Amino acid sequence: MQKIVSLSVALGILISAALPAQARNETFMLPIDAALKATTFAAKPDGSVKFYFGKQVTPVVQEVIHTDIISKKVRFSGTADVAACNEALVSSLTELQERTKKMSGNAVINIVSYYQNTEMSSETRFECHAGSFSVILFLKADIAKVADN
Repeated sequence: MQKIVSLSVALGILISAALPAQARNETFMLPIDAALKATTFAAKPDGSVKFYFGKQVTPVVQEVIHTDIISKKVRFSGTADVAACNEALVSSLTELQERTKKMSGNAVINIVSYYQNTEMSSETRFECHAGSFSVILFLKADIAKVADN
């Protein structure tokens, strides 16, 4: 009897150790415009701060105030991966907008995806990762003051 219990415990430990190795981590490269055009989000950037992704041309940069890294995790609540990734991007940009205003900036420039401290720069796409229960998005960006155009 004790052998069966010991074997059951050992088998349970082996299964538990194997489960994290099978965790889902699917990478999505999604269009920024589609996320920004989605209308289902409660909070969205209001246009008071301009966003420039990757190497997009900006007005003259008067001052880089701060480099910021933001992460956003969105748990699935009946939404698809892409919808959750879009929500994570819009939520991140809304948060960056508020941080920028508090620092007296008017733009967020050089926005790149920053998953596992690796930059992925694009003017049109962002990187998002879907796990078993949530999506996660990392952005790195410079909060700045740019000349009015």
